[in-house]
Amino acid sequence: MTAQNRNAAPAVSADDLSTFVTRLFTAVGLSETAAAAVARGLVEADLEGLSSHGVMLVDMYVERLRQGSVSHSETATIVSERHGAVVLDAGHALGHLTGSQAMTMAVDKARQFGVGMVSVRHGFHFGAAGRYAQQAAQAGCVGIAMCNTRPLMPAPGGAERVVGNNPLAIALPAAGNIPVVLDMATSEAAMGKIRMAEKAGGTIPPTWAVTAEGAPTTNPTEAIAGMLLPSGGAKGFGLSFLIDLMCGLLSQGAFGAQVRPLYGDFATPYDCSHLFIAVDVAHFCDADWFRQQTAAAAERIRHGKRAPGVEALFTPGEPEWRRRERADGQLRLDSAVVAMLTRIASELGVGETPFQKTMKEIGHA
Repeated sequence: MTAQNRNAAPAVSADDLSTFVTRLFTAVGLSETAAAAVARGLVEADLEGLSSHGVMLVDMYVERLRQGSVSHSETATIVSERHGAVVLDAGHALGHLTGSQAMTMAVDKARQFGVGMVSVRHGFHFGAAGRYAQQAAQAGCVGIAMCNTRPLMPAPGGAERVVGNNPLAIALPAAGNIPVVLDMATSEAAMGKIRMAEKAGGTIPPTWAVTAEGAPTTNPTEAIAGMLLPSGGAKGFGLSFLIDLMCGLLSQGAFGAQVRPLYGDFATPYDCSHLFIAVDVAHFCDADWFRQQTAAAAERIRHGKRAPGVEALFTPGEPEWRRRERADGQLRLDSAVVAMLTRIASELGVGETPFQKTMKEIGHA
């Protein structure tokens, strides 16, 4: 049994959890519609096994809303609009809201011009980048989403943080139910996974991060104070560096050290930059043919020859989809996350939580 399983609480309904998290956000001033959209995004990440982008973020989101570094605004404003190119100012609103708005605009522009690009400045954490790429794919477009973060990784051979582990997601329209979507951070592991390990009292692989002095570590607390390692060495570093510049410069927003720590001073805006791209497949070829060919290519991967001991081959995005299918609308959250959500509910006077029975079973009630 893994440490995560030992610390997991009994299952809770994803719908009940989403309703509960919605109540938490409305208690700090979001509208019902906006709160539900953010809650849904967080719970969906947990259903796909992306717990670092799930409801573990609620306490940080709530505290930033309370202290004013995250705005209660629900939409970004247009700074400029030229043909297929748009610049938005998110005004430090929740990224789940402005990210969906930006990709909707990118898809609309792609319908007109073949390609739509929307850059966003003064943004906030938007959860899993893949959800925005898939938003475009579901509309018949190739979807690309990226974001910069505060510096977390050194340059190859360097001994200081100079670039974030900036995420990149690409999704293609595909026939059938299984999405074809790449969603990756440019570090060997996302900082959110390290924070999950810290909350659970666990360890991390030695390839994920180094201490502030550059020594390998399996201690998540040391890793958070130290530096993440780029995936693929110089390749991962180079990709992250260019994502940082594209997001920041095209939006005339923050990049490099101008992006502040997500878990730093909660009264200071995070101030990241986003970039969303949609490519309308129908401007290039028959859209149905494209979807069928994408699905066929994915099937060839899945049915390819496997190495000894390998039970199955997966295409990008398939493991997350399969986890969500297996979850069947039920979630098992880490007990530390359950305790955090229950504490926030008590502080906000939200009332009954879906964890009453759960907390009794794990000794927190």
